[in-house]
Amino acid sequence: MKQRVLVTAGASGIGREIVRAFADNGATVFVCDIDEEGLGRLAQEIPGLVTTVCDMADRQDIGRMVARSVEAMGGLDVLVNNAGIAGPTVPVEAIDPDDWDKVVSVNLTGTFDVTRLAIPHLKKSPAGVIIVMSSAAGRFGYPNRASYAATKWGLIGFTKTLAMELGEHGIRANAILPGTVEGPRIQRVFEGRAQATGRPVEEIKQVSMANQSLKALVDPRDIAALAVFLASDSAKTISGQALPIDGDIQRLS
Repeated sequence: MKQRVLVTAGASGIGREIVRAFADNGATVFVCDIDEEGLGRLAQEIPGLVTTVCDMADRQDIGRMVARSVEAMGGLDVLVNNAGIAGPTVPVEAIDPDDWDKVVSVNLTGTFDVTRLAIPHLKKSPAGVIIVMSSAAGRFGYPNRASYAATKWGLIGFTKTLAMELGEHGIRANAILPGTVEGPRIQRVFEGRAQATGRPVEEIKQVSMANQSLKALVDPRDIAALAVFLASDSAKTISGQALPIDGDIQRLS
């Protein structure tokens, strides 16, 4: 069966690799993102890709996007909820409530809205799959990142509930929990810390991996490969799981 796949926030980073992996596997892929230029570049790289701009904090925008994706692909087999924002890096008492609300609206409520609207279409699929992108921050406390951690924990509860509710319809739901992912964003973080402390970038990078068993950043292509596997028939009895891909992180700091 040629899978019909919807990926949210697929114009860059992990989402981009997920889009590529499913397309390389022969799937028809519909991708949304708030980054119109990024979507344009991706569409040029992948023949047959259908894209649309969508603000994951806008319920009406999400409704239009899901309807368009189903119309464009003639149905839906796999939903990859990848959209999320980092939010503020401050202690709880210093969080601006508006910033808190924005993180919740994108990371948690946006995922709820996409999934809620996708479920009727997934029920028509012979093998419906929901994949939710959580984080290592969804299984540890994360100092100064309360809004991010709270939403990522919430997504795991949401995923496990989906699995229980939808199993009778043959729909599987799993969450992926990446650790620190290799790419331009984390490199900028390392460089900023190095500049602020006067220490070499490589030292900053090693310190960041001190609390994990495997001293390596996560390759986003590996996350994409995990998503493709979870959507495949090889994973037909895997559901309700929160799967870390993080080098065995022991704690976040």
